[in-house]
Amino acid sequence: MSSRHEVIVVGVGGMGSATVAALAARGVDVLGLERYDVPHEMGSSHGVTRIIRKAQYEDPAYVPLVSSAYDRWRELEERTGRDLLHVTGGLDAGPPGSRVFEGSRESCERHGIDHEVLAADAVNERFPGYGLPEGHRAVYQPDGGFLVPEQCIVAHVEAAHADGATVRAREAVDDFVVLGDDGVRVTTRKGTYEADHLVVTAGAWTRKLLPELGDLAVPERQVLAWLRPTAPGRFDPSRFPVFVHATDDGHYYGFPRYDVPGFKFGKFNHREEVVDPDRMAREPTPADEELLRAYAERYFPDGAGPTMRMATCLFTNTPDGDFVLDRHPDHPQVTVGAGFSGHGFKFASVVGEILADLAVDGTTDHDIEPFRLARFEGFDRR
Repeated sequence: MSSRHEVIVVGVGGMGSATVAALAARGVDVLGLERYDVPHEMGSSHGVTRIIRKAQYEDPAYVPLVSSAYDRWRELEERTGRDLLHVTGGLDAGPPGSRVFEGSRESCERHGIDHEVLAADAVNERFPGYGLPEGHRAVYQPDGGFLVPEQCIVAHVEAAHADGATVRAREAVDDFVVLGDDGVRVTTRKGTYEADHLVVTAGAWTRKLLPELGDLAVPERQVLAWLRPTAPGRFDPSRFPVFVHATDDGHYYGFPRYDVPGFKFGKFNHREEVVDPDRMAREPTPADEELLRAYAERYFPDGAGPTMRMATCLFTNTPDGDFVLDRHPDHPQVTVGAGFSGHGFKFASVVGEILADLAVDGTTDHDIEPFRLARFEGFDRR
């Protein structure tokens, strides 16, 4: 099989599906290639729920992007008729001085985000599923909630199909070559495809396609747990906000019960295991379960009942924890979206728009200077 397109997108997960949809909406002849199913559970964009919040403790610079993302998700819901974004409220909690609490408060204050600052006892009284310890504080954001990642991917692909895109699943890219003014040639086991431009949104497989990004898009094994609450009603979406929580042994995050009979949570960077995504241990271990259960028993005792489900996924981390959104400095025919470092899915709807901008126009109206490759040594070659 051989064909020519205007743009090829490699990887049709959270970011890639949004990019394919954004390109197709502009009338671009776009081909999306996915090594697994659409959607699938081998990468980062799965696990039933993903947090979305307007306050960004990571850096206030993310706030304008996530504000746009909220709008794009609602537009996608309206177009496809799917329920994608569920508002539960959100808590960014931890001891005073912690990055999660202080960064979230700064983000809210700088950007005028509706919020409350609550002491631990106020959190526990208002949301009785919580058991925050004395001395911890939280920023409560009423607009926080979760996205349903698998449905988000399906919705983006449905929208892309309706606008004329071609998406091929179970077709891994073996290699690509830059053809100069003629664009790029992509080779899979099933065929060869050419295009004017290539967008790489391959998640943990990015550095296999772009070895020069080897230290800038590092895959890490992540584990999630769902435990059956002993007081299930306290963990319903109407009574349990999503959360990020700074503790003395790391940052955790969690969700109300939704579509699985358990309260879902995980630890950022879990065991800090750098992995090859093709060879990683995908089955959660008893040690994984014990680590997560110890957290639930301490801070969410009513949520620490029998284990209902566990799952592994992948983070892809940059050295500074921020995204890569840029054209390749040596090959302007190639655009890269990578390194979403465990907090990217909420941005997918707007990241797709940005990557489409870069592929077609070479620039974007969104402020992506913090996410350029030039911030890393050896990539300032413009």
